[in-house]
Amino acid sequence: MVIPNSNKSTQLTAKNQKPTRVFMLICTVIAFILNPFMTSAQAQRGLPLVRDAEIEGLIQDYTAPIFKAAGLKRRGVDVFLLNKNDFNAFVTGTRMFINTGAIMQADTPNEIIGVFAHETGHIVAGHLVTLRDRLEKAQILSVLGLLAGAGAAAAGSTQGGAAIIAGTQGIGQRSLLAYQREDELSADRAGVSLLNKSGQSSLGMLKTFDRLGKNPLFSSGRLDPYAISHPVPRERIALLSNVAKKSPHYNKKDSKSLQLRHNLARAKIAAYAGGAGLVRNIFSKNLNGIPGTYGIAISHFLNGVPRRGLPMIDKLIKKMPNYPYFHEMKGEMLLRSGKAAKAAVSFKKAVALDKRQNGLLRIQLGHALLETNKKKNLAAAIKTLKNGIGRDPYSSAGYDYLARAYGANGQQNLALAATAQARFMQGKLRDAKQFALRAQPNIKKGSPQWLKLQDIIEYGPSK
Repeated sequence: MVIPNSNKSTQLTAKNQKPTRVFMLICTVIAFILNPFMTSAQAQRGLPLVRDAEIEGLIQDYTAPIFKAAGLKRRGVDVFLLNKNDFNAFVTGTRMFINTGAIMQADTPNEIIGVFAHETGHIVAGHLVTLRDRLEKAQILSVLGLLAGAGAAAAGSTQGGAAIIAGTQGIGQRSLLAYQREDELSADRAGVSLLNKSGQSSLGMLKTFDRLGKNPLFSSGRLDPYAISHPVPRERIALLSNVAKKSPHYNKKDSKSLQLRHNLARAKIAAYAGGAGLVRNIFSKNLNGIPGTYGIAISHFLNGVPRRGLPMIDKLIKKMPNYPYFHEMKGEMLLRSGKAAKAAVSFKKAVALDKRQNGLLRIQLGHALLETNKKKNLAAAIKTLKNGIGRDPYSSAGYDYLARAYGANGQQNLALAATAQARFMQGKLRDAKQFALRAQPNIKKGSPQWLKLQDIIEYGPSK
């Protein structure tokens, strides 16, 4: 995901005119007030997004009932996974983000479903839109106070000016935080309503708040609850507990199959986040169970010894032969071992078993076919990669593999075009434009491919 950013600065003073100290003070504070918008946009460009077909499929199953209950279209909200270990989730517009750490720390699916219900509550209530309006009002209040303070400073009362500025900024900040706390409570209530409407328990949401309540940040007796944007967990639990317990679904348990998939996702994340040690810590009570075995096998793979993980994956496949992601993991291990042809067989099995028609699995299959280095597999690799990209347009790796496949097949113009799209997806705009300019003259004008290249060439940061 690329967030356009402009490095152009606005000329605020007349040429050769020396700005006054008061004017410079005003500019400095206005820049400080506006900075949250700028840093937010800059931060999104560097979000540590992580892609995984297994976990994304699980997330789709978690969110589908919630989105349906909220009246949101099936593809109306994009959910992204962030490679961060802390327990957190947030929304921006119709994009929802959840940390891998939240999934890994949650004992049950219902806890994560509660998180999604809460975040969906923000979307349904339009809190992101109203927050922007409130920020603008807070800016106006702060600037008015700044002008009054600057006037006092110009008159010689620097202490009085500073006090006015600090006072108005404090009022604006507390007003904004009060709105945010109310939004959080509103999202809680909406979340419980969505869980009830979809026939799910809200117990997981309360467990999540209980976990947050044990965080030292919230446990400190010196914490000023009015100085934070979210209500402290004990308040949220008190307000929601009675409502949640009245639901006929309060004691409803997650299905065994969903709990197993949740634990498999936790095991995978633990293996990537902390290796075998973290897997053993999380699944110490049943390390030899399916999730524990899965996590240890992945740890061997990540440590560069897939030969130790392969027998474990084979045992898991015998226990759950129709689970596509065990075949996917076997394919990854075989590919890492230099056995591309055998890897392709495993990926084909994963694709065949995948009911969601996931694009990432097809991209992995296309990659394996490419790595066989056999001319006869190039056409199949190109077709499979295009299929995968069509289903998953966010994958820059898919475009990279497609560029390699086109190049090996002697289709240099298409290779340049695919490279341009890969660089664009990676946020490397200058490189993307250069490749697009090289490819476009030899692409049929007006064709879909030509138009995509034209979009890249004309793309620029928003003014």
